Amino acid sequence: MDKISFGSASYLQAAAFSIRYHVFVLEQKIPPELEFDQHDDELARYFVYFHNKEAIATIRYQTLNENTIQPDRFCVTKKWRKKGFGKKLLAFYEKQAIKDGYQRAILSAELTAIPFYLNSGYQIVSAPYLEDGIWCQKMEKILTEVTNGY
Repeated sequence: MDKISFGSASYLQAAAFSIRYHVFVLEQKIPPELEFDQHDDELARYFVYFHNKEAIATIRYQTLNENTIQPDRFCVTKKWRKKGFGKKLLAFYEKQAIKDGYQRAILSAELTAIPFYLNSGYQIVSAPYLEDGIWCQKMEKILTEVTNGY
């Protein structure tokens, strides 16, 4: 059974941190002091995708300004990648952003994830740059009511 939960409850933060630690710190070798930043405070809100009660994916709900949301710290555990869970989670995130009045999303995409974001309607808006030791590019999407049917 699948469930996507959203909020700032301590269990959601714990699940999000666990996923991020495994993906970003252990797999990608990002130092934990860079991965867990000033935006991970008690007010931070997270989406966590639970598949058969296992936390398998997360995104931090982060605002850039009154019109722009920044999907941040988005990751799916290795075992569950390329199975559609990330696409469902991102669409759910975008629907919440639209409901909250945001009109655009801007994110920092690892170069390996660019095809995923292009397929999700994002456009590249910057040259490649290094972020936490990983090559990335800024991507943007104008949010509409239709988010890939989810």
